[in-house]
Formats: sequence, structure tokens, C-alpha cells
Amino acid sequence: MCRPTYYRIAYEINPWMSLRRQADAARAQRQWRQLAHLLTRRLGARLQLLTPRPDVPDLVFTANAGLVEGRTFIRSNFRYPERQAEEPIVERHFRRAGYRVVTLDRRYHFEGEGDALWAGRNLIVGFRFRSDAPAHEALARLLTARVLPVELADRRFYHLDTCFCPLDARRALWFPKAFDRYGRKVIESVVEDLISVTEAEAKRFVCNAIVVGRRVVAQEGASASLQRRLARRGFELVPVNLSEFLKAGGSAKCLVLRLAQRTPTHNTRAHFPAST
Repeated sequence: MCRPTYYRIAYEINPWMSLRRQADAARAQRQWRQLAHLLTRRLGARLQLLTPRPDVPDLVFTANAGLVEGRTFIRSNFRYPERQAEEPIVERHFRRAGYRVVTLDRRYHFEGEGDALWAGRNLIVGFRFRSDAPAHEALARLLTARVLPVELADRRFYHLDTCFCPLDARRALWFPKAFDRYGRKVIESVVEDLISVTEAEAKRFVCNAIVVGRRVVAQEGASASLQRRLARRGFELVPVNLSEFLKAGGSAKCLVLRLAQRTPTHNTRAHFPAST
């Protein structure tokens, strides 16, 4: 995670961002601290911090920084120049932390865990608005894993993690209308138990959730029906208020990059070429 020291709405690169609707800095700091406290003190997660830097206000959304596999960090190639300044910052951080850093061909945009999520042994990769479809082929070679591209169809859900959240190897939250027809079929073919959210819940970024064990940390706004469906499957929904980050088109999952898989659900013998 990265403290929101310099977080603000500085530009408009997704449908949620508006320079006329600025985030309240003090409230954002408070909400971030409450989330970090919940993850560490109540849920027992271990937290590492990326040092915030001026002029990169979206550095706080660490999920987009890249994808971690073991001790290898696959760095993002951001689509928008406004976020490309984050790339050398996160690359230096991971090199100093002892990770092997790999980058994809610069021709292809790839926005990390924002668009790449493990569902069991399959890496689901969203493309169209931020990441490019050919990136999935490069990821498949790097990870020696099954990588499945799915096309996003609604600009409001511009990253995969805004509309899809794997809960474990068999279950996931999703908003089906965020995907094109083929993308829906791909997800339905590999996820055994899909739990749909309503459009109102999707717009509250309920799918942009952090899963810690059987707890699902998500933005307030989930219906009683969704909470019951999760409970029947053994999951507890833990609501948080991240209103100031919603203004930038982000919520709980956007604020977190997972450094280790909870269980070895995919190929852990991936071979990585030399860093580029």
C-alpha cells in the first residue's frame, strides 16, 4: 500500500474522475488509515509500504503498479502519460526490496493487478480500456500458466478489478454486464460459482474488494441479499467507507497490491527470463 499523502484529483482519465469534484485530503487520509488498520489489526494481514511521492497522486492505487509472482515483479506499462511517471518509482522500490523486475514490450499497455487476477489456476486478464490484448500472450510465456483474456465492455469498469473479484479457487464476485459476450462465456467456463452484483452495487465498486481468508473487505453499499449469498458460502462481508477514493474511480482493491498468493493455486514453477 502507499499512504495518500499527495493523493488528489489532478486529471481526468476515467469516467469517475472530475476536476470539479475534488477529494477531501484529510478524509482520504483517515479512510486509508482505517483500511490499513482493519487489514493488519483485525484481519492479520502483513503490510509493506511504498513511499509516496509528489506529482504522482495515483501512486496510492498500488494494485496498478504491476503483478507479483514469487520474488518476481512484472511492472506495468501504463496507458496514460499521467501515470507513466509511477513506473520508475515502483521499479526502484521492488529492485531495492530484492525482487527480480521484468517488463513487457513497451508496445503493449498492461496495468498490473488492476487487470490481472488469479481465479484458481487461471490468470484472467481484462483488456480494452487500460491493458492491451496482446499482453496476455507475454504474460502466459512469462508465467508458463493459462492466461485468459476477457474484453471489458463498459468504460465505467475500465479495469478488471472494478467488476470481478475472485474469492477462492472456485468462486468470484462479478458484474456480468461489464464484459462482452465472449468474455462472459470465458469467465463462466472457468469459475464454478459466480456471484452476480447489481448495477447499483457495481457502481459502488463492491467488486473492487480485498479478500483475506473468508473476509471480503468492500465499499459500503452491498445489499442484504449479497451479504446473505456470501454468508451461505462461508464469507463475511466487511464494509468500509472509501468515498474519497471512489471519486478517482478506485476503492479497496485498487489500494492494495498482493505480494504473495494466499494459497499455491497456480503454477509456482514459472521460469522468468532475465530482467529487461
